[in-house]
Amino acid sequence: MARKKRPIEVKQGAPEWMNTYGDMVTLLLCFFVLLFSMSKIDAAKFQAFISSFDGGVGILDGGPSIANEQQLGGGVSQMPNIDKYFQETMEGTYSQYREELKEIAEELEEHIQQNGISQKVEIDYNEIYVRLNFLDGVFFDTGKAVLKPEAIEILNAMTEPLQKYSEYQIKIEGHTDNRPIRTAQYPSNWYLSSARAIAVAEYYIHEKGFDPRRISADGFGEYAPIASNDTPEGQAKNRRVEIKIINESLDLQKLDDFLNRKRGEQDGEK
Repeated sequence: MARKKRPIEVKQGAPEWMNTYGDMVTLLLCFFVLLFSMSKIDAAKFQAFISSFDGGVGILDGGPSIANEQQLGGGVSQMPNIDKYFQETMEGTYSQYREELKEIAEELEEHIQQNGISQKVEIDYNEIYVRLNFLDGVFFDTGKAVLKPEAIEILNAMTEPLQKYSEYQIKIEGHTDNRPIRTAQYPSNWYLSSARAIAVAEYYIHEKGFDPRRISADGFGEYAPIASNDTPEGQAKNRRVEIKIINESLDLQKLDDFLNRKRGEQDGEK
């Protein structure tokens, strides 16, 4: 007796690869939304970018039900346009943040000059933050983390401008030179530098009413020097407290990755 052949089952619906393709498109859409939320978009460039997708593929109204190989290949060919658009968008974001921080640095420089503390505070800025560097001996005695009267005067002088930029985060950093400290209170330079940063943060929070959610305090010990520790002058520069003003809406990781890539490209051109 002949065996019956089981009929071949034909799966209904779109091919299985369409699920993966749909997920990829959804992720790209989410990425675009995130990118738009942190950037100012050049309307002309954006329109040109969108126009490059005319005749795009899809299973909804406005496109064919299933993409063929030629259409998928066309999507791949648009990848250089996407990369170019991302590059231009990040460069625009980078320039915008730098200009904002430049304006803040100039205002702080003027404030420091007017208050006669320019010999005690150094100021600079980059693409990520404005930095106030309070020089050695101004804030603390050797091996101590108690604010000196002179330090309190300087902190008072800087209160108004720091409160003015309420949308910015304030990061306070303590640094030491490489001479070891081993006391019951401060077993290492990490403890000492952290205690000094916390002392400044607590003064602004408890005495000046700063929002504690805006302030963070970190100690770096001797591990972030700005000068050589081989000379007394270099050690003096490394013993410092820094206040950094950072835009809290800035995605530091994305910007840092972008800047590292830019620096790599520039180094490759040399």
